[in-house]
Amino acid sequence: MNFIKIYAIVIVALTFLNCSKSTNQGDGSDVQEKEKIVSKTDIISISKEQYKNESLGMTSLVEHSFGTRINATGIIDVPPNGRAVISAQIGGYVKNSPLLIGDQVKKGQLLLTIENIEFLELQQQYLEAKEQLTFLKSNYERQKELFDEKISSEKSFLKADSDYKITLATYKGLRKKLELLQIDPVQVESGNLTSVSKIYAPISGDITAINITTGSYISSSDEIMEIVNTAHLHLELKIFEKDVLKVKIGQTVLFDLPESSSKQYKGSVHLIGKSIGVDRTVMLHAHIDEPHDEGFIPGMFVQASILTNELSGMGISDKAVVENNGLAYVMLMKSEENDSYLFEKIQVKTGELSEGIILLKNHEALDPKGKYLIGGAYLLTD
Repeated sequence: MNFIKIYAIVIVALTFLNCSKSTNQGDGSDVQEKEKIVSKTDIISISKEQYKNESLGMTSLVEHSFGTRINATGIIDVPPNGRAVISAQIGGYVKNSPLLIGDQVKKGQLLLTIENIEFLELQQQYLEAKEQLTFLKSNYERQKELFDEKISSEKSFLKADSDYKITLATYKGLRKKLELLQIDPVQVESGNLTSVSKIYAPISGDITAINITTGSYISSSDEIMEIVNTAHLHLELKIFEKDVLKVKIGQTVLFDLPESSSKQYKGSVHLIGKSIGVDRTVMLHAHIDEPHDEGFIPGMFVQASILTNELSGMGISDKAVVENNGLAYVMLMKSEENDSYLFEKIQVKTGELSEGIILLKNHEALDPKGKYLIGGAYLLTD
């Protein structure tokens, strides 16, 4: 009987020990599983093959401008002194026009020549006035001497004075006309008369319009061609009346060409209009910061944003920020192994979004030179 009791006690004790051992092993497994979960949450491994196949990428922190935006629309334009419409001083027939639309010209370059018999008549009148002037000047000086010596009458002196001054005015007027026609008066005085007038470029730039052909007749009111100098392009923008007080000279302007390019360009507010149009908008003049080799053409439509209350801060591509359970994270590359990358998940506090860059309010806690994963949002999906 005592043996049976002892045996029962031993069985109970062994059962208790086994249960206790099983419990301890279960606890250890939970700890290991917990460590595994923590590791998976903080450190993420991506194979290089996966990185390539899923078109993932890397980016880094950048300093960027953020602020409130005012939308505007407008065109690319040139200042008034950057556009020239070419016309003739006197009409005539186009003799030679070697240029085409798109050609670049320099100030003073020959654009075309026109021919007209009136040019010869002007030169003839000029020579006649010059010869008369020589005689009338001599007569005026003689009459003045005689009048001063009380020999000649005042009437004769005044007549000589009037004839000389009238002819002098005619001579100067004809000489100025010849100069405007690009006909050298010195050559005319030497007997070299011409029926051809030359027209030269008043500014440097690109030819944007040609309205004549060789042999066609043009009058003084016709627009022969147009030259535009694109060295000083600017923006002419419209903003709504309600936004005028928010805009200040010097504020940053960001703009793009929706019909031509997806690239965004930068400029600054230079002048603000002082009148309101019938559509309740105000004109705004902005300078362009980009170099003029971007292919801008006057008249191109632009969409723009004016940054007000602008602030500068560190940000990152919004594609590198992943939201999970209401929190935002970035994934910093910690190391590169033979066939994989290791990334560390770091929680961040975000702010304004501008041009695809999102402000990081706690950027001090991040590696400014580190590489951060783009396109790995699915890795943090619960």
